[in-house]
Amino acid sequence: MNESNYVEAFEELQEIVGEMETGNINIDELAIKVKRAAELIKICKSKLKATELDVQKILDELDDVTENN
Repeated sequence: MNESNYVEAFEELQEIVGEMETGNINIDELAIKVKRAAELIKICKSKLKATELDVQKILDELDDVTENN
């Protein structure tokens, strides 16, 4: 999976959570699923932070343009 693809990471994370909620994971798979979920959370958090920074940069640029006019 492309690590920058938030949608795919989030969907896979939802699947893992759903399996855990319904009890469809046997004990042997649990540790693997928890590790994968942690990786997916890191991917999502990283993408959200990058997006937040991009949006803030755009807003700052818009403020600069507005202030200079």
